[in-house]
Amino acid sequence: MLQRKRFDTINVVPFIDIMLVLLVIVLTTASFIQTGAIKLDLPTGSSKIEKEPEKELKISIKKDGTIFFNKEKIDKKDLEKVLLTHSKKIPINLYCDKEAEFNKFVFLLDILKKNNYENLGIITKK
Repeated sequence: MLQRKRFDTINVVPFIDIMLVLLVIVLTTASFIQTGAIKLDLPTGSSKIEKEPEKELKISIKKDGTIFFNKEKIDKKDLEKVLLTHSKKIPINLYCDKEAEFNKFVFLLDILKKNNYENLGIITKK
């Protein structure tokens, strides 16, 4: 008669090996994710680097009607001149205080529409 072996234990060594490999992979990739890039000691060059183009323009209207263009206070009459020095492809984000006069906001939109700026975003909070 055949006798069956009793199955009392599970061999956990392969399971531990797999878990250690996964832990090494997670820890290695987590260090890249945390810094966002691989750290490098870059060489120095002698050529001059042009200023990086702006990624977006920010136009803000405060409660009292003061207009800011990229964090710099600007007069209402100079806004159009300064705006025309920038490309129409750059996104423009409009920030307006909820208690600011609506006609200040409409004034800003009129300038943007008159000069064919179409890449606009109106920033709000949730």
